[in-house]
Amino acid sequence: IHVDDKKNYVKIFFTPTIPHCSMATLIGLSIRVKLLRSLPPRLKVDVEISPGTHNQEKAVNKQLNDKERVAAALENDNLLSVVNKCLAEKRDNDAS
Repeated sequence: IHVDDKKNYVKIFFTPTIPHCSMATLIGLSIRVKLLRSLPPRLKVDVEISPGTHNQEKAVNKQLNDKERVAAALENDNLLSVVNKCLAEKRDNDAS
């Protein structure tokens, strides 16, 4: 995690579970959405895969940091529902 308050910038690196993780884009999108919902709007947020940890690192990073692609993804009700489920906090009385 890198935060530059003077430049209004936050950069997050995450490591997928395996180099060919098919969920890397969804994980990154979920991280981006959580940050956008939680941080002040003045901050520019970049989310990237940790270098060398995924086979499609460049392609995933390009998708995660393209405003138009992210906006289009979040306009998809099904995908937004999946992201919201990823971000939902589990309560003690919830069944697994």
